[in-house]
Amino acid sequence: MNAPYALVLASLLVQIGSKGPVAAAQKATSGTYDNNNPREQQARLDGAGKRALAAHANGYEAIPPFAAGVVAAMQANVPVGWVTALAAAFVVARIIYIPLYIKDIATPRSLVWAVGFLSTLGLWALAAIGCKCM
Repeated sequence: MNAPYALVLASLLVQIGSKGPVAAAQKATSGTYDNNNPREQQARLDGAGKRALAAHANGYEAIPPFAAGVVAAMQANVPVGWVTALAAAFVVARIIYIPLYIKDIATPRSLVWAVGFLSTLGLWALAAIGCKCM
């Protein structure tokens, strides 16, 4: 597996891991994790638990265009170094974004989100222009 695709996998693993704080908040709030109705239990979360859920949900919004951007850039023969750099920036941004969201550190969180978003846009822009940049 080449680095850009490995970074897509890494983004998925970060996304799966972001469920941990949500589940912990569910258990802390109710004394148990309600596996029969987890979404109903999640709807009752507040504070850090609610923010953890929001950070987790944001990953489902951010990862599909990112992953598709990696594939588009690779198919457009964008140099792998550029794709790797942008994909790595996205993954690092996601890793930083989640705890910032949970801890309610809003402005840095928004800046880190922008790094991930701009990384995704960069992948798509390079794919669209067929960048052969070195």
